[in-house]
Amino acid sequence: MASGVEELLDMLFEMIDEAKNAPLSSDKCIVERDRALDLIDDIRSQFPMELTEARKMMARRAEMEAEAKRKADSIVRAADERAKQMLAADTIALQARQRANDMMRQAEERSRELKRSANEYCEDALRRTEEAVSEAYNEIKQSRSRFRAAAAATAGGAPAGRGGAPQPGASGGSPRSVYNADRD
Repeated sequence: MASGVEELLDMLFEMIDEAKNAPLSSDKCIVERDRALDLIDDIRSQFPMELTEARKMMARRAEMEAEAKRKADSIVRAADERAKQMLAADTIALQARQRANDMMRQAEERSRELKRSANEYCEDALRRTEEAVSEAYNEIKQSRSRFRAAAAATAGGAPAGRGGAPQPGASGGSPRSVYNADRD
């Protein structure tokens, strides 16, 4: 007995192929009816089993395709998610770099501003100090001039002491010396 539908069909094909031609016809042949019907019955009985197996195989194939599609979709989703995360991380890193650059720029601007302010402050303080020193120098010069004038007035035409008595140190000796700041 044959094991499958294909084998039974091959047997039926051989039977018809090897059959003798019908008298006066080239396209008709004589076949043993019982043997041909037995083969057809065997094919019918085998056919549902093979169809069932074929359907199972088709279902398994469809399941495998569906599973492969699910896995592929899952991989694509995971890749998309990873790409989004990487993009977000890159975006965050870019924002951090931009923020750091902004902070550096602001710090440099602030540093320049502080230097400018410090220079202005120092310039102002030195100007005020110079003015104060100049003012003090002018006062010193005026004081010296007044001192010289007073010293010259007392040395040259000084009035006599009380009762017409000569001033101490003026008796018979050399006149008293007056401080001269120009000599120093």
